[in-house]
Amino acid sequence: MVLHCYSHFLAHSLPKELKGNLIIFCADVASAMFIRATGRNLQIAYGQSLKFLDLVKLSEKSDILPSGDIAALVYLWNPFTIVACVGLSTSPVENLAIILSLYGACRRIAPLAAFGWVMATHLSLYPVILIIPMILLLGYGPDTPPRKLFLQRKYVEVGDTPSNDRCQQGEAVDQPELPYVFSWRPVIHFLFWTSLWLVYVLVLCGVSVKQYGGLWELFKRTYGFMLTVQDLSPNMGVLWYFFAEVFDFFRNFFLIVFHGNILFMILPLAIRLKHRPFFLAFVYIVISSMLKSYPSVGDSALYLGLLGLFVNELADMKFSFFLFCGYIGVSLLSPVMHNLWIWRGTGNANFYFATAMAYACLQIILVVESVSAMLNHDRKLRKLSATKVLDGKT
Repeated sequence: MVLHCYSHFLAHSLPKELKGNLIIFCADVASAMFIRATGRNLQIAYGQSLKFLDLVKLSEKSDILPSGDIAALVYLWNPFTIVACVGLSTSPVENLAIILSLYGACRRIAPLAAFGWVMATHLSLYPVILIIPMILLLGYGPDTPPRKLFLQRKYVEVGDTPSNDRCQQGEAVDQPELPYVFSWRPVIHFLFWTSLWLVYVLVLCGVSVKQYGGLWELFKRTYGFMLTVQDLSPNMGVLWYFFAEVFDFFRNFFLIVFHGNILFMILPLAIRLKHRPFFLAFVYIVISSMLKSYPSVGDSALYLGLLGLFVNELADMKFSFFLFCGYIGVSLLSPVMHNLWIWRGTGNANFYFATAMAYACLQIILVVESVSAMLNHDRKLRKLSATKVLDGKT
């Protein structure tokens, strides 16, 4: 009875804006909770990898920060998250679907991962590229150092052990299973549940839009609208200005070029970062946020929150202070330039487009420097492991 009265009060007493803010607020809180849980899982896997490589002293000497708590706080108190919530944007719901899929893949919960990925792809087309890091997460598990280190470690412990020392050989054989073995079972479960959820969503959408032209009309007005960039209203991206200036004869060519850039980066990054699938998903999200047709501040809130999950690995990342100041500057200048151009009429499109270009450059620097810092961290672990192996031989 009390629950019925409370729901009746929410339905009739609260204004529509407040009810929308409550839904978005709940989505942001749920996203932060899933980010925190994912960070703990990644940190546990990282500690187990260091223990397997006999680099526990590295974690004891350096202060390992609680990455899950930091990432959740960064996501919740990010100004971009607050602006998206106040502006009644639907991006927090899209972010929740993406985070839910990554959490399910990290925990190897195939139905949850498939549901999140299907809903994220349904709400926004660009998360479709996340299927590659999700398959790697389901097959290999959470992020680990390069798998060559584990092979090298096992070779030293098993192959180079003296035959007369059976005690040491027994200890080497009793080491836990190497984390480089790919497991197909959760991947097959994920593909099965993905097809199941996909059929379910398509059937519901087909029934809902049957009187409006069917599924083809739905795809044309949603995904086709995003891919063809029909609306050239000013936004945080750079495509609106470019396609407003380009000749119509070259429009299809540049549409293929801009959308193809996202696809061209998928395979090289997947090959290089296959041992860190969650970080690979973070890089994919930043790239898609930079090159998508209609970006929003909610996209930045998502990848900046996920960036906190790698606070330990990216501790030596360059230009961190420059990126911090750059994001603050763009956040302050973008509404000012938009007001000068649209409302006051004292500026032109170049004023606002300059902030959009600066924003895109900051995202490029973030991708390049974060990937470089992660690879340098792996090289550091490789050197420490090689030194440990040499000390063990001597």
